[in-house]
Amino acid sequence: MANVLIIGAGGVGQVVAHKCAQVEEVFEHITLASRTKSKCDKIAEMLPRKIDTAEVDADNVPELVKLIEKVKPDLVINVALPYQDLHIMDACLETGVHYLDTANYEPPEEAKFEYKWQWAYQEKFEKAGLMALLGSGFDPGVTSVFTAYAKKHHFDRIHTLDILDCNAGDHGLPFATNFNPEINIREITANGRYWENGQWITTKPMEEKRVFNFPEGIGDKDIYLLYHEELESLSKHFPEIERARFWMTFGDSYLKHLEVLQNVGMTGIEPVEFQGQQIVPIQFLKELLPDPASLGPLTKGKTCIGNIIRGSKDGEEKIYYVYNTCDHQDCYQEVQSQAISYTTGVPAMIGAKMMLEGKWMKPGVWNMEQMDPDPFMDDLNQYGLPWQETWLDKPFQ
Repeated sequence: MANVLIIGAGGVGQVVAHKCAQVEEVFEHITLASRTKSKCDKIAEMLPRKIDTAEVDADNVPELVKLIEKVKPDLVINVALPYQDLHIMDACLETGVHYLDTANYEPPEEAKFEYKWQWAYQEKFEKAGLMALLGSGFDPGVTSVFTAYAKKHHFDRIHTLDILDCNAGDHGLPFATNFNPEINIREITANGRYWENGQWITTKPMEEKRVFNFPEGIGDKDIYLLYHEELESLSKHFPEIERARFWMTFGDSYLKHLEVLQNVGMTGIEPVEFQGQQIVPIQFLKELLPDPASLGPLTKGKTCIGNIIRGSKDGEEKIYYVYNTCDHQDCYQEVQSQAISYTTGVPAMIGAKMMLEGKWMKPGVWNMEQMDPDPFMDDLNQYGLPWQETWLDKPFQ
């Protein structure tokens, strides 16, 4: 049985704490830490068993090191902000502790995210005999494992990959984001990008639109092409893929509010002077918007996230669709959180479980698709994210 330190007490941190607490045979001792200890204490009061809480500034490596040395965890689960990934990785290296996160590093001063900064840690972690598992959320994370599972069991070769992320939930508010507003808006307002024939193709934000009929009663939804980090790792680790794209649903009201906020400069990441102080517009906007963790009791409907994969097996071309649907209200009943946080937090727990049980444990820095998908897929069914698979008659265009 293991001792884990969870860093981050937002919506995802709340789910990770709940799910780890449910699996006592693996997670014997849990400490939840964030910049605001009262948030950790509030989550701790919800849980079926006792956990420890602590205060830590995840931007401060010496402070992180001090906490890790005090807690002595076997693994640090990082569900803080992507800006803080490298600080936490540095602290893990200094203290000799394994590392896991759900989203790749993003520099605060630039709306750009890629794996190069974390991949550069490969030799350091390998020499230290430590493992860093990157992107153990849903997308990236489960979508990466879906791809590896499809290749292992259904295809000799993958030709095209489309990842479709649908949130058909409704919280009734004029405008709110389902995870950290700053990260969410930076991601959505960036240029789209996809992989095709060995190169990256760039599109304008929301330029590419399709309609897809999602299963389990969700129906037709507008989906828009975005760039998402798993495209970078999947195109690297499956170089046979000719085209890889990522799509996400957005409602008209959300897009209209976002357009207005962009037009008046509220989504900017460059500091501006206001009454003698330097403020970053998007960080100020974040303070005005609803906390994603507060949306749980308000949100009704489902999410559906999955992969459409076209490939060949024994010379025959096939189209495979593997996906999960998740009900917002069911998630709230279980862990007092909406499904967006749930679908990220559950895979973080499962990834940690894979590492601590030795099923996924080797020194270095690794993406999810580089691991054996089978035990992870089994645990998705066991711990709240059951998946479905089917064969399609026609490709996704």
